[in-house]
Amino acid sequence: MKPFQKAAIIGTGFIGGSLALDLRKYGLAKEIVGVSRHTKSLERAKKICAIDSGSLDLNIANGADLLIFSAPVNVIIDLAPRLTKIVSKNCIVTDVGSTKESIVKSLERLFPKYIGSHPLAGSEKRGVQYAHKDLFKNSLCILTPTRKSDKRALKLVERIWKKSGAKTILLTPQLHDEILAVISHLPHIAAFSLIASVPDNFLKFASGGLKDTTRIAGSDSELWAQIFLSNRKNLLENIAILQNNISLIKSAIKNNDIQRLSEILEKAKNKRGRIR
Repeated sequence: MKPFQKAAIIGTGFIGGSLALDLRKYGLAKEIVGVSRHTKSLERAKKICAIDSGSLDLNIANGADLLIFSAPVNVIIDLAPRLTKIVSKNCIVTDVGSTKESIVKSLERLFPKYIGSHPLAGSEKRGVQYAHKDLFKNSLCILTPTRKSDKRALKLVERIWKKSGAKTILLTPQLHDEILAVISHLPHIAAFSLIASVPDNFLKFASGGLKDTTRIAGSDSELWAQIFLSNRKNLLENIAILQNNISLIKSAIKNNDIQRLSEILEKAKNKRGRIR
């Protein structure tokens, strides 16, 4: 017997579509429905068999025993109160939002069986046309339960991610946001800022270094603007740290201090080498 009879995914894009494909592949849901703002997205999701049916209307989620929010942070928070009138209190609810503190604070008041999730997988691409099975295989998924969280709900949500091939780890929503500000949000700030600093008439000379370093600057601008603002405090603190590190390099160059400059670069190189 499948653990869920009906799964409803709010946001049938790249992540939501990929998760839907895994729900089907690993027999986690008997029926999968999707909600999107665009008919074309639903048509594409149906074409790749990510969902059985889709709608622009949230009421398609009626009767779902699994509800997954796969949308920008502000959209999740805005739509959640409306879904409480559509799904039952026994419905298992999770999300894939890139920040957790504001989402968890809002959703755990609304849904008794809510568990926050954040799969650390994906790319700069957006749209269900890029969705594929096993996107989360060998990735890390952070779960953010609180003292209020339902233990059975936690086990079921954890099962979804493990079946999809992800390793799960439990963090508080606050610690999640502190960590993601550094390992995800700050790199996007750096990439956006770097490409913005390149004169337009120099772009034709761009080689591997610039392309690799700025790849994530191709990410959806509206989505990332929302992510930055939803983790504002942590991000501002880390932007200041980044600016300070750039200032140290700037100072060494200005003073023609090759020894100091080499020390700074070597220290950074060694730290980069510790990433596996």
